[in-house]
Amino acid sequence: MPGIHIGNGAIIGSGAVVTHDVEPYSVVVGVPAKSIKKRFSDDIIEKIEKSEWWNWSHDVIKERYEDFKNIEEFVRKWC
Repeated sequence: MPGIHIGNGAIIGSGAVVTHDVEPYSVVVGVPAKSIKKRFSDDIIEKIEKSEWWNWSHDVIKERYEDFKNIEEFVRKWC
């Protein structure tokens, strides 16, 4: 839908119709889309958002790739 904001890291289920803003790192499904859970705790989400890792250079992301596999470790080291 026009004017809707999808937060960073959100997962939108296949076929979902998003009629309202979606919070960062949440999972939404259905028609209309409803949030069913958050991917991480609010504390972790806040730290990930502040890191803005998506603005890191490709080389830095490649260097830190292994840390992305464990979000707690990633946040501890880089956020």
